[in-house]
Amino acid sequence: MSKVIEKAVEQLAAKLPNGFSSTAKFVITGEGAIICDPDGVRAGDDAADVTLTSDVDTFRGMLEGTVNPTMAFMTGKLKIDGAMGLAMQLGSALS
Repeated sequence: MSKVIEKAVEQLAAKLPNGFSSTAKFVITGEGAIICDPDGVRAGDDAADVTLTSDVDTFRGMLEGTVNPTMAFMTGKLKIDGAMGLAMQLGSALS
């Protein structure tokens, strides 16, 4: 597992201490994937209800609060596949 994924798992777990009500996957291009579900946050590439894909800088910015997830989506820096409502819930949790 890459250092980027390890750190991202830690940061997401802090933002989602009770996990996520559904199954979401964050794909960080060139690094790997993270799963958020009712069991918590972990590195993994399982099937998910929604998948959010971005590069490292965009993902880091969303976690740090310097990149707005909605704006990242609207400008093409964040791609969403699956349930848009779940993606919006995640965006709120990251803000």
